[in-house]
Amino acid sequence: MLFGVNAFAARFFPAIFGILGVVTLYFLGLIGFKDRTKAFLSSIILMSCGMYIGLAKTVFTDMFFSVFIAMTFTFFYFAYTNEKKKLLGLLLSAVCMGLAVLTKGPLGILIPFLAVIIFLAVKKNLKFLFCKDTLFAFLMLLVVIAPWYILMIQKYGNAFINEFILNDNLRRAVEAQHQGHDTWYYYPSLIMSGMLPWSLFVVGALIFLYKPLRQKENSFYIFLICWAISVFAIFQAAHSKVGNYIFPIFAPLALFAGGFIRDILDDSKNKSILYVVLSIISFFVLAIPIALFFSAKKNIQYIDNMNEVYFLIALFLLLAVVILFFIFRKKLSAAIFSIAAIVPVFLCSLPVTHNNFESYISSKEASEYLLKNANINNTILCTRIFVRGVKYYTDKDVAVVEISGKKFFSPHPIPFFTTDDEVKEFLLKQGVTYCVVKKSLVKDLERIGGKDFKVTLLKIIGNEYIIKVERLPA
Repeated sequence: MLFGVNAFAARFFPAIFGILGVVTLYFLGLIGFKDRTKAFLSSIILMSCGMYIGLAKTVFTDMFFSVFIAMTFTFFYFAYTNEKKKLLGLLLSAVCMGLAVLTKGPLGILIPFLAVIIFLAVKKNLKFLFCKDTLFAFLMLLVVIAPWYILMIQKYGNAFINEFILNDNLRRAVEAQHQGHDTWYYYPSLIMSGMLPWSLFVVGALIFLYKPLRQKENSFYIFLICWAISVFAIFQAAHSKVGNYIFPIFAPLALFAGGFIRDILDDSKNKSILYVVLSIISFFVLAIPIALFFSAKKNIQYIDNMNEVYFLIALFLLLAVVILFFIFRKKLSAAIFSIAAIVPVFLCSLPVTHNNFESYISSKEASEYLLKNANINNTILCTRIFVRGVKYYTDKDVAVVEISGKKFFSPHPIPFFTTDDEVKEFLLKQGVTYCVVKKSLVKDLERIGGKDFKVTLLKIIGNEYIIKVERLPA
């Protein structure tokens, strides 16, 4: 409504919430650490890790949900540490929890509730919740979430309950949407890759976590542990595992890493640990341009302009040299902040290099070709991985073809064909059908069409094959 239907409008609010999440983490760090440097370092780590930047540019609900969860925890811990402002903190925490529920359902309550109960139990302070302030907070939570759920149930009845409550929440807990993801190591490996380039610092922070826990005032670290464990336990137990689900754990991990780095910088005895970690990361950064060079040479057929690749290689070489320079000059703080530039440097290169790979990750070019060269007045047939992009960029009716394939985990309001007979019946009704499919589907369409249809390859854009299927005269 504000900006029209375009990519900027779609990505604007995830980006705004990405900024809000960083600010929230900074203030939580101030409340918990009582140390501006630790809070600042933690915020830098969060805003520059790969997955955070990725979800700040992606049109998913996970950035919104994770920020509301972080705000819920922030206001709760504010209430816990400020007795005089307990009611204010709990009310604001309840509002944010309610917004998390509106964003993604009951998980918005389950995650904070489990973490807070564990935290208060460990601190032997469950009585903190047994007061009128908690009652007021509960009523505030109902005020936020009840109107929407009442409206949806009144308007859609069982359809809303079956899809949102049963399918989107309960079914995902007991049934794997992606069978290959339902393993014990999926989320740990994804967390480590998503936290890049800070993964080694996160590992170090977890290894040396016993040190701050030994301190007399360790409430904040216990709180962060309860937050992280609750998120991990809930999503690890669920059989449907998707990378972005685990995203709420990134905030406490960033705080662990920020606190760890600050403590190491102040500890002359253990600075060798920092040198080792920084050296490993610098050589990793140095390996990026080398890998880019050989990968580009091996896949030269997919690259429009090697000068763009050389530009990216030069950027990473320069960054690696800068990091190593600061390490050798023993300016460890400068080296750490240089690491924060790794992902932004990559992003800054995209306007120069995106033409080399955009056609492989977006249906924009294929859709523009169809709109320009075809008179489309019926449904476009697509492979499942392309259907959303084609629908968005063409604004035409779409259908999915996946011979012997699986349908969407959640029902979609579009035709989905998995057998030869279904596809042939659809093609007969259409007369002329334009298709955007993967390579393997081209032969399937030729086989299904047989002598009744003419199958013409119009263009190949990236990994998308644009096909025209015409019914031949009887």
